[in-house]
Order: sequence, then structure tokens, then C-alpha cells
Amino acid sequence: MTMKQLMAGLALVCTGAAQATTVLSEGFDSLAGLPAAGWVLTNNSDSPNQPWFQGNSGIFPSFDGAAGAYAAASFLSSGLDTGRVSNWLITPVVSLNGASTLSFYARTEITGFSDGLTVRLSPTGSSTTTDFSVTLLTLPALNPAWTLYTVTLPNFASPTAARVAFEYNVASALDADFIGLDTVSVVTSAVPEPASALLMGLGLAGFMIRRRLAA
Repeated sequence: MTMKQLMAGLALVCTGAAQATTVLSEGFDSLAGLPAAGWVLTNNSDSPNQPWFQGNSGIFPSFDGAAGAYAAASFLSSGLDTGRVSNWLITPVVSLNGASTLSFYARTEITGFSDGLTVRLSPTGSSTTTDFSVTLLTLPALNPAWTLYTVTLPNFASPTAARVAFEYNVASALDADFIGLDTVSVVTSAVPEPASALLMGLGLAGFMIRRRLAA
């Protein structure tokens, strides 16, 4: 191996390879434990009634895990027959750095209703609903079967505290029915700090030099 090849290899390592890290993974085995884990439930519906609750296996089973292991919301989010439904389920703070993706499964019970779900991002890490200034995905009506959704999150150049919100969003409770949310995960790819990358590069360079001398 020539010195030119050696230096090219060193430069490649020092740029830092992206490393995928799962910063959030939730299967909703117990909604009662969500607040202690940093999740926030906020019901902004007209005459707020029922917040997100534990899934009902009698309506449909979860995508994964125990039959009732999913988060659910229904027309009972509003206490008014024609009240607007705006029921929020907000993740804990996650640290995003580099390219990041959000994935989740969602569904409704049957067709014929306007069971919509809006996914939003708070780039400040605040759980105040007005701070969710980035709309990631708008689903006017969910499918009556578990469907996987994957969303590309904003690419932050440095570690950034953020939250994701799932808003069950229906103009009138008369047009709402029942939805489920399951298997939420956030994966981010971070580039190693320059010092770490340099140490990795120097280690590779030393290894290459030893092999060259031993040849």
C-alpha cells in the first residue's frame, strides 16, 4: 500500500461515518406508564373528554405484542356530539443529530369515518402544542388495517432536543370513530465528534503502517 493510499484511507475515516442510533422505541404495553417515561397527553378537543387510552383488543388487536398493546383514541375525545377532535399524544424529548427517521404503525377500525392523524415536530423540545411548528405528515383518513408509515425528520447538524406529536384530528366527533397507534420508533444517525474520528483515523493509520513494515 502506498503512502498516498494510506493518507486517503485516513482522510476517509476522519470524516466520520454516520452511526444509526435508536433514540425512541415504544410499543405501548402500558399507557399508564407513559407520563413517567416523558410522554405527554394533551386533549385540545372541544369540551375535552377522553385522552389517549390503552388499546381495546375487542375492537382490533395490536400490531405487535399483547392484543391490547397499542395507544388508542376515539370520538369520545370530545364531550360534544359535533365537537372538534384534537387529541395529542406527545413523545418524550429525543436528541436528533444528522439524518433521522420516524416510523410507526397506525389504523382505524372501519372505513366511512374521517379518522385523521397529523404528525408534528417541536424543534425546541417543548410539549406546548403551539410549539409544534413543523408538520411532518397529514393523514386525512387512516386505513382499516395496520399500516407502516416512515417519515424523514429534519436533518439537524448538531444534537437538537425535539419532540414528535401525534394529533388525532377530526373536524367533528360525529365523523370520528376509533384509531390505534403502535410500534413508534425514532432512529438518528450521528457523525462522530472530530476528536473521536481523529483517534479512529490514527488507529487505522498505525495498523496500516504495521502491516506495511511487516510485509
